[in-house]
Amino acid sequence: MLKKALENVLTVEESDELISAFDQIGDIIILRIPDSLSSKKRLIGETLLNEVKTARSVFYQASAVEGDFRTRDLEILAGKDTTETEYKEFGCKFIVDVKNAFFSPRLSTERERIANLIQDGEIVTNMFAGIGMFSIMAAKKKKCTVYSLDINPVASKLCEKNIAINKLVGKVISRNGDASKIINEQLVNESDRTLMLLPERSDEFLESAINTTKNNGIIHYYSHIHADKKQDARKLSEEHYLQITPVKSEILNSKIVRAVGPRYYQTVVDVRISK
Repeated sequence: MLKKALENVLTVEESDELISAFDQIGDIIILRIPDSLSSKKRLIGETLLNEVKTARSVFYQASAVEGDFRTRDLEILAGKDTTETEYKEFGCKFIVDVKNAFFSPRLSTERERIANLIQDGEIVTNMFAGIGMFSIMAAKKKKCTVYSLDINPVASKLCEKNIAINKLVGKVISRNGDASKIINEQLVNESDRTLMLLPERSDEFLESAINTTKNNGIIHYYSHIHADKKQDARKLSEEHYLQITPVKSEILNSKIVRAVGPRYYQTVVDVRISK
């Protein structure tokens, strides 16, 4: 769609260089542009704003998602210079700040999968919850209690707003602060199921995930795995988890969540732990 909208703006060679996929979150478009096309980024942004009728703003992602707060630098290319929007997914509404709190529309399938796995009556710890999407989608479907933890105060405030604007059959409790500290002080052996949605640092926080999870509870362990062949990524992620876990674990499932780079994948391993 991006290349088609720009076919009158860029040469064939430039179009080939441009990353064709972009994210539209509510009425905000976010795109990455190769350095070779940086001189045309505003023209690209203006063209997109004209072509995509549901868009209000087009931003260039000027940095990777980074830091403890998982934020990124965005540069306005066209339209309104506001990074807050409303996003809808599987019957839920979310207020999103695409610059100041982590959010990815590319995890929608995984969010639905987790929500369907959770059972009525479960207590869930979502260790890196962001604006609360996994938490709220679960509590929308199931009579569960989800502790939604995040160190970013903007994300936690948005989570509280999102709890208020959705009709939930379960309960979401937002807590702002370091997940390990909150677990050690409040949530030891409380969780039937624990989500570890910070794949780049899962090894670092695995002990805390185990601490909050009950005996025979389930951990969803996300990681980034390099694999020369895509079909090897699942097995490699299972092997990695089994190498680092200090507790007896039964692997229930594993899958590739999405590709995050050349021969680089975000994976999840679902495990039942014994302690």
